Amino acid sequence: MEHGKGSQVAHEGNTSDFPTSMSPQIHRIERLTPPFSGADLRGLAELLVDAVSSGAAVSFLPPLTVEQAEAWWRKTADPKTVVLVARDAMGIVGTVQLHPSRAPNQPHRGDIAKLVVHGRSRRTGLGSQLMQAIEGEARRAGFTLLTLDTKQGDGAEQLYRRGGWIEVGVIPRYALNPDGSMHATVVFYKDLSNSR
Repeated sequence: MEHGKGSQVAHEGNTSDFPTSMSPQIHRIERLTPPFSGADLRGLAELLVDAVSSGAAVSFLPPLTVEQAEAWWRKTADPKTVVLVARDAMGIVGTVQLHPSRAPNQPHRGDIAKLVVHGRSRRTGLGSQLMQAIEGEARRAGFTLLTLDTKQGDGAEQLYRRGGWIEVGVIPRYALNPDGSMHATVVFYKDLSNSR
């Protein structure tokens, strides 16, 4: 099976942060380089479908097919976008992205997007590990300011706060829920020039 080239780090699930009855899981986090292999595209697509079907606010509404998700990932495979994935023995179980700002006056800034963890690896600390890894990638690339947004009330909101992200504010009626109602989003930033 061919995988995208890039850095690889093994991580053990941190069960002290996220209590679970499951034993710690070993995850390998690596950076994918486009073009993504067919197996990686399928793994990313299945991960996105799992997230959407379990109610995650990641830009899509159910039902999302694997084919639709694969098409979206193909379009996302921009060489300037940093895509990290986490793998376990069964395949891709997590991902997060760093999108550099395209504005000429913001070469120091990037947006974090699509932090997704598969149902079989939730509550193992993998989300925090992926965030630490993408922040490390951003620092190595010279970024000093990161921004992101997340659904208000979602579990990721607390994950970002614990990780030192600062809330900017709340935008009401930002996106649709699967039932057609609307939810707010919370906007965060992190100044990497002041953090390790």
